[in-house]
Amino acid sequence: MTDVATLWSYLATTPLIWLTTTILAYLVADGMARHLGNPPWVNPVLVSVLLIAPVLWLTRTTYATYFEGAQFIHFLLGPATVALALPLWDHRDTIRTSVAPIALALLAGSIVAAGSAILLARAFGLPMEVLLSLAPKSTTAPVALGISEAIGGIPALTAVLVILTGIIGAVTVTPLMNVLRITDWRARGFAVGVAAHGIGTARAFQVNPVAGAYAGIAMALNALLTSLIVPLLVRWLV
Repeated sequence: MTDVATLWSYLATTPLIWLTTTILAYLVADGMARHLGNPPWVNPVLVSVLLIAPVLWLTRTTYATYFEGAQFIHFLLGPATVALALPLWDHRDTIRTSVAPIALALLAGSIVAAGSAILLARAFGLPMEVLLSLAPKSTTAPVALGISEAIGGIPALTAVLVILTGIIGAVTVTPLMNVLRITDWRARGFAVGVAAHGIGTARAFQVNPVAGAYAGIAMALNALLTSLIVPLLVRWLV
């Protein structure tokens, strides 16, 4: 037992242990989702969180220590955000012929996502820092963190809220769209891309390639628009 504790103490100080843990947790979660037929309630990100959290708690590992080891994945968010330009370019002809409806849907979705968060936070009397951290929750993590820091929010809290928003969107999007009888894959994908960023987009690709492509378009455009409108909404609504 002492040998095991000593070995763990050594491994826990090695950054690669948490990077490896994160990758293994996601592989297990993704394999579980595939085995069950990718149901919305078995979201790989959610399952990964549920697998890693008890490990951190049992080993008394702080988030700072975990992040130090897994930060390479965080670093990859930057290149991934730049890569959002690819679906825009691949579907440039479709975008060119549907500029008006895409622009209106994007504007409505971005304003409602950020504005409703701000107004609800005010209604519940949440502290200003929490309100500012909540405002950019529906955009992709690197952009949301930058917005949060710029307007005076707490980037770490914003990161948690972004992940929660994406997971909730990914889990509920398919049942919700079915209940609303929305069958156009373009509309379904665009809606989840605006509301639930990358995690929702990953779910859209699992359901239908057209929905995934439009979710990627929406996620990229929403990242740009949110960075412009959130500071304005905060100024007007707070």
